[in-house]
Amino acid sequence: MDRFQNTGQPDWDWWSRLWPTPGDTLRRLGLEQGDSTVEIGCGNGYFALPAARIVDPAPVYAVDVDAGLLDELSALAEKQDIETVVPICGDARDLDSHLPEPVDVALLANAFHGIDERDAFLAAVADALAPDGRFVVVNWRAWPRAETTVGGEPRGPPTDLRIGPDETRTAVESATDLRLVREIDLPPYHYGLVFERVE
Repeated sequence: MDRFQNTGQPDWDWWSRLWPTPGDTLRRLGLEQGDSTVEIGCGNGYFALPAARIVDPAPVYAVDVDAGLLDELSALAEKQDIETVVPICGDARDLDSHLPEPVDVALLANAFHGIDERDAFLAAVADALAPDGRFVVVNWRAWPRAETTVGGEPRGPPTDLRIGPDETRTAVESATDLRLVREIDLPPYHYGLVFERVE
């Protein structure tokens, strides 16, 4: 199992400079108590752990292909007395087959630009959602990498891999029955898109 292109886990130091309060970011994206959630490509839990605090007592399924990062996540969850994170080592392109139940929210942060076989992945996400579930995409804006600096250093994916919200919306809506219901600006360098099934 390979990672999506250019989606290695950054360290928490510069992650926290972008999102000093990840829980507030998740609330802005619509996460609420009781929302069963899957974070796709969770790494060692920068979003999965605060998500678990928000949605408690619902579970947060933390999916990643890197067992070492999931071990770190489990250790952090134990240290923080979080019991509702469920680590799952598996390929997100088969997401629906890894989950024990449909979820209310599927979160994909900083990885959409690196997904190959995008239509198949998006179909798996849609299949993993409850009927009224939401797919939340957070990604870097399609700005030159030299302009997205953290601590004085360029960060994020290469410029040629970046995709803006319009391209992301088109990809999701053309491959699934999900439709964009909200776009959120996430300064300094990101956007968030929330998709739902709209009848």
